Amino acid sequence: MELICPAGTPAAHRAAVDAGADAVYCGFRDETNARNFPGLNFSRGELSEAIAYGHAQQVKTLVAINTFPRAGDTDLWQRAVDDAVALGADALILADVGLLDYAARVHPDQRLHLSVQAAATNADSIRFFVEAFNVRRVVLPRVLSVPEITAIAANASCEIEVFVFGGLCVMAEGRCSLSSYATGLSPNMNGVCSPASHVAYRKEGGALASRLGDFTINRFEADEPAAYPTLCKGRFRVGESTGYVFEDPVSLDAAEVLPGLRDAGVVALKIEGRQRGRAYVETVVRSIRETLATLEAGQPIRSTGLAAVTEGQSTTAGAYRKTWR
Repeated sequence: MELICPAGTPAAHRAAVDAGADAVYCGFRDETNARNFPGLNFSRGELSEAIAYGHAQQVKTLVAINTFPRAGDTDLWQRAVDDAVALGADALILADVGLLDYAARVHPDQRLHLSVQAAATNADSIRFFVEAFNVRRVVLPRVLSVPEITAIAANASCEIEVFVFGGLCVMAEGRCSLSSYATGLSPNMNGVCSPASHVAYRKEGGALASRLGDFTINRFEADEPAAYPTLCKGRFRVGESTGYVFEDPVSLDAAEVLPGLRDAGVVALKIEGRQRGRAYVETVVRSIRETLATLEAGQPIRSTGLAAVTEGQSTTAGAYRKTWR
């Protein structure tokens, strides 16, 4: 199985290549990609250098253009497609139907992958994207169990990629509107959940309050680490209790289900974390590369030992297990 690794900066891209990535995914420095945070992403020149660096070590670079253009305002997204193709991207990761149509018509030889943002969760929807736009690979949303992935892979006419490590999203990918309610900016269209321009921290008595727009997302006592204010991972008062209403701060770690994913026919494993630093990328890539070597050697899978770089220093197998069923 290929190991697909994140890069939010040129330095992180080099770190992923050097640590053993088979492919690195990244995006342009604008709202065409779903990690549109200040200080992240690539200029055209930086992407050109990154692609060349990867190719020199037989590592592919995949360009995520995976937000949804506004109606009647598609120029920025179409230019991103054109430029990524011209720079030699090994694949484009797209979600929007109109943009997929544009890429397939204008660049028929370009390899296209379907982003997790498209939320394709069954064989029929995947078949549509393959037949209509010649999509070669689909990234499945993080809401499916291993048996469900097995059934999809058996009936899909393209490659299957799944997430194996990193942050989780409680919403169906490509459908979350929480951030846009609070800030007016959508992660699906503007490429940023909880934009930094709307984040504030305030001292309130002996606690530190984190805010997003006009909403208090969390309060941290003096001995608590203060997390970035994301609505779905905030603590709220419901009735007489206060806690994480939508989702606990926890990261996906699917190491324990890797044999099942391999047997299901999954061809690529994706690490989440383009907003994380170079050290995170290098640590996670090396660890999961070692885990895959253990799997290929037929030995029992050990813990990845990555709790220190996870949200809340806690991990879960998420929907891969679906223990609530």
